Amino acid sequence: QVHLVESGGGLVQAGGSLSLSCVASVSGSRLRTMGWHRQGPGLLREWVAGITKGGVTNYADFAKGRFTISRDNAKGTIYLQLNGLKVEDTAVYYCAAVSNETGLWHYWGQGTQVTVSS
Repeated sequence: QVHLVESGGGLVQAGGSLSLSCVASVSGSRLRTMGWHRQGPGLLREWVAGITKGGVTNYADFAKGRFTISRDNAKGTIYLQLNGLKVEDTAVYYCAAVSNETGLWHYWGQGTQVTVSS
């Protein structure tokens, strides 16, 4: 079983920045793709960004150029740097990891709230 714990959310003004972290209960080298999803108020959960064990990254269109995902396998940690935040980025941000067996998003953190004020 893999446990994920996020931290770093908070309240920030539009245009500001936040840095999120997610620590896994296992070595990062044991996890394939990890990533971030988010769920805004009244919205469905959506994928934000992903990063492979080798460091290849992918982003949702709304995240490109503003968000940066990174990974430290030795620490079992991934990060999400949020820059140029907009009010519509307000959401609970969830860390997730893909199951090595199914290749699907399977492990989830409890989420961390990001609130962007105007």
